[in-house]
Amino acid sequence: MTSHPEPRLIDAAQIAAEQGLTPARISGLYTSREQNTAGTTFPEPVTTRGRARLWDHAEVTEWFTHRTPTRLHGYKPPARDPQELLNAAEASRFLGYKNPNQVTTFVRDHPGYFPEPDVVEELGTTDNPYRRQQWRVQTLLNWLETRPGRGRRAGTKPAPPLPEVPVDGDPDELLGASEAAALLGYKSLSSFSSSLSQGNLPLLKTTDGIAENAGRQNGRRRWTRRRILEQAEQRSRR
Repeated sequence: MTSHPEPRLIDAAQIAAEQGLTPARISGLYTSREQNTAGTTFPEPVTTRGRARLWDHAEVTEWFTHRTPTRLHGYKPPARDPQELLNAAEASRFLGYKNPNQVTTFVRDHPGYFPEPDVVEELGTTDNPYRRQQWRVQTLLNWLETRPGRGRRAGTKPAPPLPEVPVDGDPDELLGASEAAALLGYKSLSSFSSSLSQGNLPLLKTTDGIAENAGRQNGRRRWTRRRILEQAEQRSRR
């Protein structure tokens, strides 16, 4: 029997802090059973602590990923030079999110959902390095028009196909999310990302490294082919 890690539980106050909302608004999303743009209602609590409801962090994060807040329906970003570069916080505000960390959350927790940065700068010092990721305004506008959960529109491009990845390659080779999705049999990167965020791939919760000297891929999570294949075998036994 396959074992699963215990979910991380969070209350309304913690959800509110992550999403830039108020605890009352989180409670309202639950009691009103508001749906996201994909038609999924707000998750049910896993348990309670006293009078406080506790939710599975992964489930809530996934729900918000595919939700367009009511105030953003029909939202039109301000006019800016399409080639202007914006950092993550600026991009969040440009897209209409109150939470300045929203883009950072997309990139960190949902590989494949948000576009890759157009420019990645390695800054800081050897002892204290940091990376600055920037997106062109046009890249953000393209995503805003076609982001997952809004449905396909006429003229929009389908998601790129996953790469062909050999099963019998070097077991210690580090592979990214697209390669992992392919080896695990997912049809798209977004479906892999969704499953990963929901805790359905416990062996991939721990990474084996991050991409370095890989341009836009710098800092992205990597797993060994061995770990991915072990996860694939575990999935096949379910």
